[in-house]
Amino acid sequence: MDIASIVTLLLIVGAIVYIITIYNGLVSKKNGYENGFSQIEVQLKRRYDLIPNLVETAKAYMSHEQETMEKVIKARNQASEILKSMAGNLTADNMKKFSGAEQALSGAMGSLNVVMENYPDLKANENMMQLSEELTSTENKVARSRQFYNDAVTDYNTFRQSFPQILFAAKFGHGKDAGLLEFEDSEQMQAAPKVSF
Repeated sequence: MDIASIVTLLLIVGAIVYIITIYNGLVSKKNGYENGFSQIEVQLKRRYDLIPNLVETAKAYMSHEQETMEKVIKARNQASEILKSMAGNLTADNMKKFSGAEQALSGAMGSLNVVMENYPDLKANENMMQLSEELTSTENKVARSRQFYNDAVTDYNTFRQSFPQILFAAKFGHGKDAGLLEFEDSEQMQAAPKVSF
């Protein structure tokens, strides 16, 4: 075997190793953002489970505020259903639907908080205070998980769009960017929602 053949063989092996590295990088980064969304999902499920308890506790004090409580439960159920339907399908369109449902839930929860301000006995209820503390803690965890997810998506998209990865990404099943989890009122959502009773 002459030197030209050895150099050619080394270049071919090097190119194959480099292409394998690109493929593995795409898979790793995709798994990273999918894991990030799973963390959001865990916290949101916890939040969705807390909301009915909060509403049930409030019902005893707010019997004539039924419409507000029904809006909260309806928004919670809609967001929960959309979250379930997204399993393994984190497209930009699904992210937009999910963001809209979460905004509706946040709005309904905000209305509930405003109404609850008129019930001092409810605000002093020990069960309500514990639920509000858990909900606030969960909201903080959701915000951190959302940030981690968006960071992982940005990392994946940047890697996928970079040269030479862009030449191979579509062939390896990574033809589209992952969708960020964005909200129209993102400025208001930078801070965890105020839950006070």
